Amino acid sequence: MKYDRIKLLLKEEFTKLEDAKIILLGVGGVGSFCLDCLSRSGIGHITIVDYDTYDETNQNRQMWSEEHCGELKVEALKKHYPHVEIINVRVDEDWVQGFDFDSYDLVLDAIDDTKAKLALAQKCYKKLISSFGSAKRLDPTKIKVDDIWKSYGDKFGSKIRYELRKRRFNKKYKVIFSSEEAVVKEKGSFMGVTASFGLTMCAEAIKEIRKDNV
Repeated sequence: MKYDRIKLLLKEEFTKLEDAKIILLGVGGVGSFCLDCLSRSGIGHITIVDYDTYDETNQNRQMWSEEHCGELKVEALKKHYPHVEIINVRVDEDWVQGFDFDSYDLVLDAIDDTKAKLALAQKCYKKLISSFGSAKRLDPTKIKVDDIWKSYGDKFGSKIRYELRKRRFNKKYKVIFSSEEAVVKEKGSFMGVTASFGLTMCAEAIKEIRKDNV
């Protein structure tokens, strides 16, 4: 059967994955691979949120982008993952502040809007897993997972930490980041890194789901 191999790993804990309710914000280079991993791992309830359409520049790093160029990402992904719920909206600060996250066990952040990330941290830190910059890098073995205040080596992450301190925010939440220095100044991307960020996010989500408090 479809999930037999992961059931061999998780045994009775697999039911936690079936019952889990996750919302994934952003389904680009990081989020699309996270979604695929969540789906193939048996997560029972997944909501994806994005506003963008696929274009040619996405095709080096985003799942299903070649097959659906010009289409809305969430609607295209619904064809491949018919069990997911979709929300076609831009995840910005206002949307985060107005959306009700209470029914979700985990909030997975794969967006790159700074103000939205800050709003998510302040509102959802207890169940948030956030991705920092995956672009400009070539070495997936440099990917790290730690709480926000122990992250390093990433200018985007440094900006998030600085802004959170300005807001007198001192809570901890989990982030995925790379210790590799940026290879270029431009926003070049390598699928080996972006996809690994997404797979790491999925693995961390499953780790959280298996805890007794979820």
